[in-house]
Amino acid sequence: MAVDAHDIMSIGDDLLNGYPDTFSEDFATNKRKVEQLTELRSKRVRNRIAGYITRRYNRTKSQ
Repeated sequence: MAVDAHDIMSIGDDLLNGYPDTFSEDFATNKRKVEQLTELRSKRVRNRIAGYITRRYNRTKSQ
């Protein structure tokens, strides 16, 4: 199943909105949290979502 960028952003935004205090600026921590909070089977998709969340978290923190 192909997952496009829109799906990654949608899932990432849903996780950030649903669990705002769960994520941090550390990719490895976010990767583990995404794995716990979702039922993804693909490492690549999990890593893309964790990367998006990390970038988004760092962007909002610096503003």
